[in-house]
Amino acid sequence: QEVFVVVEQAPVLKGGYASLLNAIQYPDKARANNIEGRVFVQFIIDTEGKVRNPEVIRGIGYGCDEAALEAVKQLEFEPGMQRGRLVHVRYSLPIVFKLQ
Repeated sequence: QEVFVVVEQAPVLKGGYASLLNAIQYPDKARANNIEGRVFVQFIIDTEGKVRNPEVIRGIGYGCDEAALEAVKQLEFEPGMQRGRLVHVRYSLPIVFKLQ
């Protein structure tokens, strides 16, 4: 099935950004080395709102890339729509790792 990058109605993260924050586990190795930054993850949201084929397109290492992938795999979305029908949408998401 065709994968869209831009759609009339973009996918919406169920539970908002809070659901992403709850899914992230800050890696001990990153915490011990005071590592902060953004990990960019790209994936496809299918017509059921599930995440498919997540991959890190820019990472920061120290376990943060893997933690970002695990968090994204747990997310659910309201699927995107194009011309009144549900479609697959390619989506990029920056995940911020910041120590308190």
